[in-house]
Amino acid sequence: MFKKIPGTLSTLFAFLCFALGGLLIKLIPWNSLAINCARNFIAFFVMLIYMKAIGHKIVFNKHVFVGACCLFATIALYAMANKLTTAANTIILQFTNPIFVILLTWLLFKKKPRRMDVAACFFVFCGVVFFFVDGVSAGNMLGNVLALISGFTFAGVMLINSYPDSDPLSSVLLGMAAGFFMGLPFLIKQDLSAGGAGAWTALLALGIFQLGFAYIFFTEGIKTTPPIAASLMGGIEAVLNPTLVAIFYHELISPLSMVGAVIVFISVMVYNVIDTVKRQKHKAA
Repeated sequence: MFKKIPGTLSTLFAFLCFALGGLLIKLIPWNSLAINCARNFIAFFVMLIYMKAIGHKIVFNKHVFVGACCLFATIALYAMANKLTTAANTIILQFTNPIFVILLTWLLFKKKPRRMDVAACFFVFCGVVFFFVDGVSAGNMLGNVLALISGFTFAGVMLINSYPDSDPLSSVLLGMAAGFFMGLPFLIKQDLSAGGAGAWTALLALGIFQLGFAYIFFTEGIKTTPPIAASLMGGIEAVLNPTLVAIFYHELISPLSMVGAVIVFISVMVYNVIDTVKRQKHKAA
């Protein structure tokens, strides 16, 4: 079923599913790591059933392992940050991942950044400063830090999956398994009756749609989706995620964080589009 969906539409579905995370996590009155454990457990079986259905065997090598570690960290840090700061701060700070890709490429592969790369890093850094100045007064500094680190680990996911022997589906499956086992002590201690049926409904939606279907749609769709389209659809998640939280959970972003969000969002979107256009022109030449 998933393979029959056009790549661009599949990628769009992925980001729409990802965008549910902020609201659904807010609706569950559990410890963030307990939530993460349970949603990874559900998503693991969604992913495993899909891989069995398409005959995709689990691959394990160095790059798959590193990818799984980065994915595990990204998912866990996102859940923790979403409980400690606003959904808007969480998703926008994670949205900085292209800047970390630039820095990691420079440090690990000794690829000197271009002027455009340096400019993008500068503007994103300026935007991030607004979040942390606001975080000092709002008391959500730890959440902001975790969200920013999740942007770093998500950059690791992007980089490691570019290796020829990487296998995104296997990395996702193993990362979900790690998320379950690492969070199990928190789930055991959690009062599972807290929040009632609403919490369990939100949890099922997290596991099935926000993680399971989202990563299936993403790994299939990104194969054929034009980079510009993928970049723009990533922006949809960054806008839709806090919008859903504002409408249904009544959590609003502060004016100072709003300024930072606008700077980061525009900087990353403009960078992604210009970079993709330049790469396509280079290939054509």
